[in-house]
Amino acid sequence: QVQLVESGGGLVQPGGSLRLSCTASGFTFSRNAMRWYRQAPGKERELVAAISNTGDMTDYSDSVKGRSTISRDNVKNTVYLQMNSLKPEDTATYYCNTREIATFRVYAGKEYWGKGTLVIVSS
Repeated sequence: QVQLVESGGGLVQPGGSLRLSCTASGFTFSRNAMRWYRQAPGKERELVAAISNTGDMTDYSDSVKGRSTISRDNVKNTVYLQMNSLKPEDTATYYCNTREIATFRVYAGKEYWGKGTLVIVSS
């Protein structure tokens, strides 16, 4: 019943920008912290960013810090990832994630994933 659907990926040149979106349903979105992960070919899945249920707290991996902004709209049940100054190493499939229990720092229970949206950074 929980559903996460990512969108906004595509092909972009180095230095360009993208805004990824994840629309959620099947749970009380405003109560859950949300996270973005990414996975490049041959690499482990990597946590990119997290946001608290109200949006007042955010955190980023070192690899995207300073270039990315996670935000959310609890009316639209949507979480966003704005990515600027994109690099070829940002090429990956980006996934939206939450869990049954998802505070900003505590996550537990069933894991929920979207199917991902592909970002390719290439000239």
